[in-house]
Amino acid sequence: MNTGKLQSHSSPSAPSRASPFALSARHRELALAGIVAAIALLVGLRAPVFLTLGNLLDVVNDSAILAILVMGQMVVLLTRGIDLSVASNLALTGMFCAVLGKHYPGLGAAELVLIALAFGALLGAINGALITGFDLPPIVVTLGTMSAYRGAIFVLSKGAWINDQDIHPAIKGLPRIQFLGLPGLVWFALAILLLCVWFFRYRRAGREMYALGGNPSAAAYIGIPIKRRLLQVYAMSGALAGLAGLLWVGRYSIAFTELASGYELTVIAACVIGGISTAGGLGTVAGGLLGVLFAGVVNGALPVIHISPFWQQAISGMVILVAVVANARSERRLGKQILPLRERSSAAIQGARP
Repeated sequence: MNTGKLQSHSSPSAPSRASPFALSARHRELALAGIVAAIALLVGLRAPVFLTLGNLLDVVNDSAILAILVMGQMVVLLTRGIDLSVASNLALTGMFCAVLGKHYPGLGAAELVLIALAFGALLGAINGALITGFDLPPIVVTLGTMSAYRGAIFVLSKGAWINDQDIHPAIKGLPRIQFLGLPGLVWFALAILLLCVWFFRYRRAGREMYALGGNPSAAAYIGIPIKRRLLQVYAMSGALAGLAGLLWVGRYSIAFTELASGYELTVIAACVIGGISTAGGLGTVAGGLLGVLFAGVVNGALPVIHISPFWQQAISGMVILVAVVANARSERRLGKQILPLRERSSAAIQGARP
């Protein structure tokens, strides 16, 4: 296997000067950052309270769980897959941890985090096993497990809610503990983002996931273990969803059957806004983070400028839809041929001549 070629052509974070695709992706991220800043400034002109440090910290804190889920979904999308079960995984793991904490008050915070990661990874690995073992489309498998995991919450909880007084203190403390002026929820999200940067830049498995999504046939030809990588991908997505479930229950101090219902669409929208391609092989951690910030700023701005709650969800959905369509058109332009076939053929012939 020629790992040198793989490293030089599949890296998302170190584009070569001759790569017009990477440069365009960087420009798109800069444009998205400018749009996020422009929205924040415009809303700040209308309602100065929006630009206060406290409000901006609230926006970041509200976006932290979404950032964790986007990193998990990004790994899946890079391999041309999709995970529609993340919200159900989040809810089931959150309920599982809440029930466990209720019956075993001696559990510590570290143990609960490990349990959430392991239980979420198990649910994700079931997706991966079904997809690779039976060669089924990811959208079909995760659509089925989305319903199955949601139904399992009813079985586990018998339809009952677990309220604030029954939530384990360690679960409630994890997202709220303060360190250097930032809540624990933000630190968890930052740790996951940095871990993903390291994984995609320095780990062979991360680079192989880009290669797998970019060209599955070529990936198989050069010896990338496709089934093993796909299992890892869905297990990683599940583990991050499980962690998000624990933090969600801790932050809102409640676990119930409809927890985060429909949130998987928000996660996928944030990925697409951030330039993570649903066609695989294209996307960066920075882009995913910008997609999260875009959604967070839009959702945080509407109440501040006194938009009616009846319109907030509709306006938020329309803004995200416009951003997704614009991003998809940009991606289509990136996919167009850069050089005419005749010129490329001539260049190839000249390059082949001694």
